[in-house]
Amino acid sequence: MSVAAPLELRIGDRLRLRKEHPCGSREWEVVRLGADIGLVCGNCEHRILMDRLDVERRFTGYLGRGAEASG
Repeated sequence: MSVAAPLELRIGDRLRLRKEHPCGSREWEVVRLGADIGLVCGNCEHRILMDRLDVERRFTGYLGRGAEASG
């Protein structure tokens, strides 16, 4: 049994998710990281919190990457 690596997310990443938002967009921007991921719709700018596991299940690809954390 293999375990998939967790999705590497950064603030500012633009994602495409499988399920459409009611406005018709599938594009989201990451604005908060933690156990819950804060997302903003790329079309209507509606803000949501989604469980990290749900984001990983619905993720289909990156549209753009945010800046890497300096450390």
